[in-house]
Amino acid sequence: MSATTFNPDKDMPDMSGKVILITGGTAGLGAESAKRLAKKSPAHIYISGRNAAAADKVIQEIRQAGSKTAVTFLKCDLASLESVKQAAEKVLKSESRLDILMCNAGIMAVPPGLTTDGYEIQFGTNHLGHALLIRKLLPLLEATAAAADVRVIILTSVGYKFARGINFDEVRSRQEGTLGSWMRYGRSKLANLLYASELARRYPALTSVSLTPGVVSTGLVDNLSRFNRAFVYVTNIGQVVKPEKGAYNQLWAVSTLKNGLQNGQFYEPVGALPNNLSDAAKDAKLAKQLWEWTETAIKAYM
Repeated sequence: MSATTFNPDKDMPDMSGKVILITGGTAGLGAESAKRLAKKSPAHIYISGRNAAAADKVIQEIRQAGSKTAVTFLKCDLASLESVKQAAEKVLKSESRLDILMCNAGIMAVPPGLTTDGYEIQFGTNHLGHALLIRKLLPLLEATAAAADVRVIILTSVGYKFARGINFDEVRSRQEGTLGSWMRYGRSKLANLLYASELARRYPALTSVSLTPGVVSTGLVDNLSRFNRAFVYVTNIGQVVKPEKGAYNQLWAVSTLKNGLQNGQFYEPVGALPNNLSDAAKDAKLAKQLWEWTETAIKAYM
């Protein structure tokens, strides 16, 4: 299977027996991924989010397409560590395996704010909520990896380049400032990339990668302020794709042979390794520091 010619309907393998969890699976790229994956007959797909009605719509579309895969809505607010803890524990109580964890959900360039736990809203949602979910589910992922190919796929963005680093002293603040919304977004996406690389280093039995879907016309973009939406479209003329194609990179990462993925790497669509990673994205010391800071931040919820 060539990444450049990847077609999910033709190139995704049978997934019988596999259990999959997709965060943000109730809309956009997550919903598209769930619908595509359901065609390949996995045993169970969990789609997490906050909107039960949206989840029901996705589940009905999967049913109408003829899939018999069990699909379950998992209520989870990534901006609340207690909510993430409860969601993870539901999976741990229900499943004896977890083959694919797709950390797809996220927010972008939103106004200043804080999570329930007092962290900057984008960093807390995009990174910290997912980090807790991964850490809670690690025992199940490792147990599955003893006999199967397990993948952790973390969606990031080329927006990571907005950040030259992460100031951990500022994470528990709204971080307001000039061009603040994009700088805050960039820090959260840099954290996604670095966390995937450190996860791969510490847990090599799993295949953990980060990737960007490209610029996709989902609610993530369409719900931006008029100024920020214009910024996205003007700076990406001719590059904005529909969710149907925007999901290709994450579906490729699910589908490609294990030896076709470099553990801990960042991939651009579709299946391409970049040749221009920023210094911060290659900073192993910063990745280690992020991991250790995160461990302290989520300790009470483990």
